Amino acid sequence: MKIDVFDLNGNPIQKIDIPKVFEEKVRRDLIQRAVLSSQSKRIQPIGRDPYAGKGTSAHYHGYRRHRYAMMGKEMARMPRIHGKSPPHLSMRPRFVPQTRGGRLAHPPKVEKIWEQKINKKEKRKAIISALSATSNKELVEKRGHKVSDIKQLPLVVDDQIQQIKKTKDVIEFLKKMGLERELERMRIRKVRAGKGKTRGRVYKIRKGPLLIITEDKGIIKAVKNIPGMDICKIQNLSTENLAPGAMPGRLTIFSRSAFEKINTLFK
Repeated sequence: MKIDVFDLNGNPIQKIDIPKVFEEKVRRDLIQRAVLSSQSKRIQPIGRDPYAGKGTSAHYHGYRRHRYAMMGKEMARMPRIHGKSPPHLSMRPRFVPQTRGGRLAHPPKVEKIWEQKINKKEKRKAIISALSATSNKELVEKRGHKVSDIKQLPLVVDDQIQQIKKTKDVIEFLKKMGLERELERMRIRKVRAGKGKTRGRVYKIRKGPLLIITEDKGIIKAVKNIPGMDICKIQNLSTENLAPGAMPGRLTIFSRSAFEKINTLFK
């Protein structure tokens, strides 16, 4: 089966064979595993000092028939700071989880392993599956992309696209490819719900097209100025690029050389 290769004006200039990768079955389970694995490698390990909340002289006073017994004193029997000096600390409870300044009941452990491992063959199969999903118009529309005006999927463009150096030229190219509605969708941003607003991520930006190239001749800098649009080299391709949030079917644009290289990289 052959598909068209378009120039920067959106006109077909030649035909090219479509790789067998795009005939593969879409495996959502493998895609999710691969995405979670790559996300887990970015988690910074956290943990508490094993002695946090335990550095206190507080001790238990709840014994019966004991000199400092608390039986019948209308006080909870838990470890308390003994003595009368200073007054504000006299008989204050400490150490146990329910007290002020006490230890945590189940603190995060330093020794916890956060990284989720995945087999090499599974990881490769996940990328192939995610690539196949980019040619499925139903899955691409399900992700929210506006592709009704697009001539074909997958989109393959001449290598001249790698020489674009200005953002306005990239936007003009996307319009000529029938992605004007997609550009409008990418401009919509919503205020995030929850505490993330106070942590430097106020807005939720929608994911736009992914551009896959073989060589950077100025295009990477031009694309990075478009919110929501991503670019990567074919040798650095990951499942997370093709299926953000483990949801397959991202709108993807290939340069001709990158499209031809798929067969050699993912046999």
